[in-house]
Amino acid sequence: MKSGKNWEEPALRELMRAGLEELGVKIGDDALALFLRYGREMARWNERVNLTAITAPEEVIRKHFLDALSAVPWLPPGRVRLVDVGSGAGLPGLALKIARPEIEVTLIESVKKKADFLRHAAEVLGLTGVEVRQERAEESGHVPELREAFTVATGRAVAALPVLAELALPLVVPGGLFIAFKGPAVEEEVKGAARALAVLGGKVENVIELVIPGGGERRTLVLVRKVAPTPAAYPRPTGRPSKKPL
Repeated sequence: MKSGKNWEEPALRELMRAGLEELGVKIGDDALALFLRYGREMARWNERVNLTAITAPEEVIRKHFLDALSAVPWLPPGRVRLVDVGSGAGLPGLALKIARPEIEVTLIESVKKKADFLRHAAEVLGLTGVEVRQERAEESGHVPELREAFTVATGRAVAALPVLAELALPLVVPGGLFIAFKGPAVEEEVKGAARALAVLGGKVENVIELVIPGGGERRTLVLVRKVAPTPAAYPRPTGRPSKKPL
């Protein structure tokens, strides 16, 4: 069987449709087809590049695509510039772009093979308004055209909240939003991030508890509003945020 062939099964389209309906997210048939092609390309590349440990198409749809799309209702309307920190296989950034094609997306990924996949995926899916930057987020935060330039920043399965906030908030315009994708039971992590958020100019606006359709796994979206500019010293040099969190 060729890699990605089972992504052609009609049942996967219906699984995606049902999950989207449960999330209250509406996309057209063309976007739905793009998600299935995205899954096929991910399967093919995953044979030589470690993009994800989740490989069964049904699980990719549930644990990657639907999980990523749970943030759609929280994206602001209108013109949005979104930056995805530690994008990996493009989740959630590329998935949100497919669902909301009008937004401009910058994907930050330090691993060359993964960054190459992101460029390939954006090209074969015919997506415009996608920039892939192969660099550390600690570096991105000090690039003049990126610093405090984005309406929304996202981060999923990257780091603990204090570390992720230091990587993401310097990229968000004051008044913008940082969405951290987390597992269940984040109360202690949110409390532990209070000092970091205060230093970086962020404030927790909402904590959204979710159940991913089709499997019952619990997820949490931590919504952090950028209420003040981030001091110029942050993010600290590469490796420092994770080694010594704020």
